[in-house]
Amino acid sequence: MHCVRKVTDDLYWVGANEKRLHLFENIHPIEDGVSYNSYLLLDEKTVLFDTADWAVGRQFIENVEYVLDGRKLDYMVINHMEPDHCASMEEILLRYPEVTVVSTEKAYMLMQQFGFSVTDNFHQVQEGDTMSFGKHNVVFVEAPMVHWPEAMVTFDTTNGVLFSADAFGSFKSLDGVLFADEVNFDRDWLDEARRYYTNIVGKYGPHVMDLLGKAATIDIKMLCPLHGPVWRKDLGYILDKYVHWATYEPEEKGVLIAYASMYGNTESAAQILAAKLHEKGMHNLRMYDVSKTHQSYLIGEAFKYSHMALLAPTYNLNLFPPMESFMLDMQKLNLQKRVVGVVENGSWAPQSGVVMKEILDSMKQMTVLNEEVSVTSSVSKAVYDELDSLADSIIDSMKQDYKY
Repeated sequence: MHCVRKVTDDLYWVGANEKRLHLFENIHPIEDGVSYNSYLLLDEKTVLFDTADWAVGRQFIENVEYVLDGRKLDYMVINHMEPDHCASMEEILLRYPEVTVVSTEKAYMLMQQFGFSVTDNFHQVQEGDTMSFGKHNVVFVEAPMVHWPEAMVTFDTTNGVLFSADAFGSFKSLDGVLFADEVNFDRDWLDEARRYYTNIVGKYGPHVMDLLGKAATIDIKMLCPLHGPVWRKDLGYILDKYVHWATYEPEEKGVLIAYASMYGNTESAAQILAAKLHEKGMHNLRMYDVSKTHQSYLIGEAFKYSHMALLAPTYNLNLFPPMESFMLDMQKLNLQKRVVGVVENGSWAPQSGVVMKEILDSMKQMTVLNEEVSVTSSVSKAVYDELDSLADSIIDSMKQDYKY
């Protein structure tokens, strides 16, 4: 049975929600599921904007057939060729063999690589090209590396709808919701939107800023992403978040304490540091055990907060692997402009602090606080006092305007 929602005049959401998969891209946990959004325009010509992952293919096809209601499908616009959005494309081609596929040259190459039968029915577009489907006119805007090289977005100049591909998306299934203003987005969705962006697109901040620069030149009234809710109100809210994430500016002054602990001694140091920060008035603080927390959540929090405290033991004369993995992920995703306190632990040859600082030094515009704390096996009175000083240093640094 179909499950669709009307987006605006002539435009329908025909996507589907996935609640059974445990991992997105077989790496990121999706405890609350994810949506695969596709949109169908009914004009003089019918136009399908992107498809859906094959995991929800049956529901997606039923939705398309219901909205078409016997009409043929004239065009299929592919903004992004990643399989979670194009896997059902082959089924559309089989059911609607006369459909014209519209996308970029690089997308066509990927279609051939995925084995889709697109040859004579392909219409290539590039930056600034336009098409008319009746009363609706669209312009195509290239968005390379947001987050694949073939990506584009499509702007409907008639109603102000921007089909934004993977930009402005979020984890979580919609569960009946369509619009962001139907939920308390800040409370229930923002963390998952941040986790989605930072882990999927975070590396490509300059490319996202290029796209945002192009978007600023057009009169956008609605954002239709490929995951998550549609934005029809308060577009400035999500645009502001994207500017922060894409420029690597922290959203909030606060502290992420990420620790690794083999036998509880480094965790004890983390707890003491957290207590000292709260005692001194810093209550915007989150603490995570990196051995128990999936990296995608840690990355999302790292992009959120202005400060971090990283605490880890030495392991095989190196850095404890879960902490090393988290920090290398931060490096790969281009995180920058953070103030960091480092606490190491080691019973006979502490090395974790050296490795952590080497990784931080390889990242852009990171400030490592001078108050270095070295725990030898367990927290001593001297280390307790050093953690107190580190808390002071973190709070003092928040009062300064760091020039990165």
